[in-house]
Amino acid sequence: MNIAYSPCPNDTFVFHAWAHGLIPDAPKLSVTYADIDITNNWAANAEGPEIMKISYAALPWVFSDYKLLPCGGALGRGCGPLVLVNGGDTEEAGIPEPSMLSGKRVAVPSERSTAYLLFRLWAARNVPGGVGEIVIMPFHEIMPAVRNGSIDAGLVIHEARFTYPSYGLKMLVDLGSWWEADTGLPIPLGAIIARRSLDTEAITGWIRASVEYAWKHPQASQSYVMQHAQELSPDVAQSHIDLYVNEFTANLGEDGYAAIEALLGRAADEGLVPSFDPALLR
Repeated sequence: MNIAYSPCPNDTFVFHAWAHGLIPDAPKLSVTYADIDITNNWAANAEGPEIMKISYAALPWVFSDYKLLPCGGALGRGCGPLVLVNGGDTEEAGIPEPSMLSGKRVAVPSERSTAYLLFRLWAARNVPGGVGEIVIMPFHEIMPAVRNGSIDAGLVIHEARFTYPSYGLKMLVDLGSWWEADTGLPIPLGAIIARRSLDTEAITGWIRASVEYAWKHPQASQSYVMQHAQELSPDVAQSHIDLYVNEFTANLGEDGYAAIEALLGRAADEGLVPSFDPALLR
């Protein structure tokens, strides 16, 4: 069975057991490591592997071919995307304000990412006149681009929460904190989907077993995680896992589904994603 997920520590931690044949009766996995911008596009065009990690923001484009699985993804609290600006540019002005983004160039990691969707919802309320140009840029290039001034601000995810000060950058806003304060709900970031033609109940069981194995044997996946996170220290990789692998990874539950419905419902109301039947989420 073919699967695509990112080389980020939370994904390699979650899928280590299944990818290494440690889940009884589960089929052998062939893994493709791909940035979420790539998998979002594969899913929208009904291409790519049978199972994929995509952004929750990309779901409305894929419902006809793929089903959302209730486990394996990234959803939680205190783990939202950040908008960063150059610290040197804000020293004289003091604490950076959202208005500084008016008419500016902002880099984002994917046009259909949850991070970008949250940014658009936030900016509509907080950036007078709107931002200027949106630049789609590979995740790992964003912070260096903000530092060297080729862009004015960057939208970042994952381990950038822990590493951005080393680039001399300042946080303009934590979009996760904004979302949680506004809705009281967790932040839906990355979803696991599978083709509707497959036995999605069985796949859900194998993923849950892989998650449970990871929690019971946290050291077992360490070399696999670090093999694909070579630019991260072990401490940062572990912080990444601790932040993004939580109870929602094992089971979305009612709060998880409510968060997804709230995010995509608001986005559909604003015309940012296609309208969809909420029943397709379950």
